Order: sequence, then C-alpha cells, then structure tokens
Amino acid sequence: MAPRSGKAVVIGGGGYFGNRLAKRLAALGYDVVALDVRVEPAAGVEAVVGDVRDAKLLQGIFQGADVVFHTASYGMSMREQLHTVIIHAVNVQGTDNVVAACIACGVPSLVYTSTYNTVFGGVEIVAGDESLPLFPLDAHCDAYSRTKALAEQAVLAADGARHVGKDGDPGRGRLHTTALRPAAIYGAGERRHLPRTVENARRGWYKCTFGKPSSLTDMVHVDNLVEAHVLAARSLAHANGGEAAGQAYFISDGSPINMFRFFEPLLVGLGFPTPHLRLPLLVVYCLAWLTELIWQVVHPVWDFEPLLVRAEVLKVGVTHYFSIDKARTELGYAPISTDLVQCGALEWFLERMPEERPRGRGGSVLFVLAALIGVFLVLHALLRA
Repeated sequence: MAPRSGKAVVIGGGGYFGNRLAKRLAALGYDVVALDVRVEPAAGVEAVVGDVRDAKLLQGIFQGADVVFHTASYGMSMREQLHTVIIHAVNVQGTDNVVAACIACGVPSLVYTSTYNTVFGGVEIVAGDESLPLFPLDAHCDAYSRTKALAEQAVLAADGARHVGKDGDPGRGRLHTTALRPAAIYGAGERRHLPRTVENARRGWYKCTFGKPSSLTDMVHVDNLVEAHVLAARSLAHANGGEAAGQAYFISDGSPINMFRFFEPLLVGLGFPTPHLRLPLLVVYCLAWLTELIWQVVHPVWDFEPLLVRAEVLKVGVTHYFSIDKARTELGYAPISTDLVQCGALEWFLERMPEERPRGRGGSVLFVLAALIGVFLVLHALLRA
C-alpha cells in the first residue's frame, strides 16, 4: 500500500497488535484513528476511547474511512475465556455493529482479524488450508472460539453489501471484506502469552510440559501479521475487492514448532530450568476442566485466575498447523523468519526483570493442580450435603 491520503480506523488499536498496525498505517501516510477501551498515544494516530458495543460511536468515527481494521476481541485466554456474556457481546454483537457501521458510512473495505480457532477445536490438523470447514459451533469447548467463528461468518457474508444512502436507499458503493486467521502472536513487548509464561516460571510453576513432543502448531511474529493486514487492505482496494474479497486466510510464520520448544530459548535465556516431566494431554485437559467447574461455582465471590483452561490446553498440546500458500499467492504475503531471541523478546525481558529470579521456589504445577482438585472435592461434598 503506497503512501497516500486516506483514513484508516483500527478497532482494538490499544492492543499489542492493533497498536503496531496503527503505527504502520500512519507511517504509510494514512490518517489513523485507533479505537479501544484503553489507547496509548502514538505519533500520527488519533486515539479514541470507546467500545465496539457502542454502535453510535462507531458510526461517528467511520465517517470518511477508506478502510476499517477490526482487530478487537474478548476472551482469548485465561479467566477471560469464562466470561461468556461479555465474550458474546463484544465478539458477536460488536462485530455486527462494525459491519452495520461500515455499510451505513460507506466504508469500502473491512479487514477482520479472526483466529485459527474458527477451524480448530481440538482435532489434529496437519498442513490444513482454507478449504477446511469451520469447526462445529456447538462442539467448541469455549465461547471465544465459537463467537469468533460467528463473527467471521458475519464479516464474510457482508462482502459485496451495498452501502446505504443518506435517505436509507441503497448507495452506489459496496463494502468488501476479508478475514485473516492468525496463529498465536509473539514479539518483543507482547503483553499476554509471553509475560504469563515468564511469570509462571518465576513462581516456580513451570515444572512440566504436556502432550506429545511431536505436537506442532504455528506462531506469527507481530510484524508479519501487520504486513498481512496491510496486504489484505491493498487487495480490497482494487475493483470489486480484488482477490481478497470474501476470502479467509491463515497467517503464520510458516514454521510449525512444538509450543514448549518455542518458549524454551526465552526461558533458558532468562535463567530458568527446562522442565523434564511430561504429563499426558488427557490428564491436563481434565484438570483444566475441573478448574473451570470450580470457577463456575466460586466466581461470584472469588473470580480467581485459572492456571489452565481447556481451550488453551488443546491449543498447546494438539497438532494443528496450516499452509499459508493462499496468502502468499493471493496477497503477496512473505513472512520474515524469526524467533523469541532474534525478535528481541529475550532482550526485552532481560532489561525489565530483576537480577534475582526465583528458580523453582514457591511450589510446582502439580501442587497447584492437586490443590484445585482438593477444592473441587470439598465443594462437591458441600453441595451434596
């Protein structure tokens, strides 16, 4: 996308990826509006504090936009995955609001940040591609995956929708849409997965791995994902939306790897020992399920942070990786190969962590899981009394 005058709106522009995307678009010459519940100021980016559930706000900031990037979502991991009402309101109703605002405001292009989870639900996938059907909605073990699939369907179904004129009559233009399905995002300063992994190691909880050592999944560096979105928007800007119109694309670095092996250079570089104990996937999955059941019972008075939830166990322990050939061919996507050391993530943590790091003190994962089982048994006994 060559530098040019225009307006781009990044919904979720306060997040790690959304913020990087907004800065990239500003560097390309766009007038950028970043919308999120919390937004940090950035050069060339207008920050707007708001929520996708506010339909009126969306219509206000979409006026005159050339492209909208919908990167916002809720419920991706940890305790958030259990807040089902908010997940549906943000991911489904919020996306419906975005689509409606694009049509009402005459926005020509909408790029939606989807997820691997639209297709993956715990069943092994080896070198899958976009011809695979969506995973059955009622078979997902989490609301995030289910609602993201619904949102993706809504976005792609809106491709070719005619804009609404000032008097409510059909306008002359049309909305064109595409959906990018990224793998797990990483990079220096990533705020979700990397800090959580390092903190668990600091607490001495990273004592074991699970699943088969041969299980593989994809990762995507944040800059590769940013470029994929830029390329998708460039395609949609062509007549009739280009090749991307109405299409979904898997986006990754194109180098499947075992998740625990992926994190190993970071943790070793920070001075943490490598775990040697490996638990069966089924055992960890059942323990995560018990944790969720406990949360359902006690969260009105204790909204604790689960160590594991089922969807995350499946994401880590079950092979699922996808071809990026379609994105390469149709979008011109060419990811740069990197890892947690080369991308600066290790250096980022070394600069911010205290010199004294706990090494195994504070209990193990097995102890924590055993405690959760004990709590569950006590609650079960109380409920039966």
